[in-house]
Amino acid sequence: MNLSQIQSSEIKNLDLLAKQVVEGFITGMHKSPFHGFSVEFSEHKLYNKGESTRHIDWKLFAKTEKLYTKKYEEETNLRCHIIIDNSASMHYPERKNNSIEQLNKIGFSAVAAASLIEILKRQRDAVGLSIYANSYEYYAPEKGSERHRKMIIHELEKLLTHKNSSTTETYQFLHEIAEKIHRRSLIFLFTDMFQTSVEQEKLFEALHHLKYNKHELVLFHTYDANTEFNLNFSDNPKKLVDVETGEEINLYTENIQKDYKKAIENYFDELKNKCMQYKIDYVPVDINLGMNQILTSYLISRQKLV
Repeated sequence: MNLSQIQSSEIKNLDLLAKQVVEGFITGMHKSPFHGFSVEFSEHKLYNKGESTRHIDWKLFAKTEKLYTKKYEEETNLRCHIIIDNSASMHYPERKNNSIEQLNKIGFSAVAAASLIEILKRQRDAVGLSIYANSYEYYAPEKGSERHRKMIIHELEKLLTHKNSSTTETYQFLHEIAEKIHRRSLIFLFTDMFQTSVEQEKLFEALHHLKYNKHELVLFHTYDANTEFNLNFSDNPKKLVDVETGEEINLYTENIQKDYKKAIENYFDELKNKCMQYKIDYVPVDINLGMNQILTSYLISRQKLV
């Protein structure tokens, strides 16, 4: 869903916004490869040849001309844990407020997480949340109650208003989170993947740890394509400041744009290949392209666990 289609410009109610995002996504699914999957998929699964026909939903067959079998509650419950990197670099680009039309990386992650939680609620699935920066800032285990969901949404709303200037070593806290998730779960990690080459190796060791219990792990590599990938700035000289270290450099971005583009493309390819090696679903997420990329990834990943 294109967030600019939602009328209010400021995010005043994250829960309501998430409902709007999911409703728009489900409506759009009728024109997508997931057609027939949007309303019924929480309670049905496609019939596989050789299975008993006893649980086929013939009424649904009359509507869709596809064979589905009814799924019972113990089959449908999924455990999902959402992890959000709240370091200073995730608060880029700097915004006066996180309006719907202009989300920074942390704002996008918060809205995306709330949208995932909304669709998980409709699936009657359990959800947990971890937020970290230079400390393990928040942890909630996977639960399915409405009270628990509202508590998590409240924590996500804080991310929209509280600016963070902290640095972080992602891998440290991912190890801690991995130790807390015991039952097989679908794990979503929102991070911009900013770390040194030495830290990157440690990071993938931590990501591998997250998968140790047969978890399904989706890495949402969250970035602003306009400036962080394409380096689209004006022709005037710029002072670029590292938001985590404070290091500064003065330059004309057009003088380095070609070399930078090549370097960043290589970096993205390297991340993708490394994730393939560790059997992690790598999803590069441009914050300017809306939430459908997140929710579609959820549907694909869910099918691997049911």
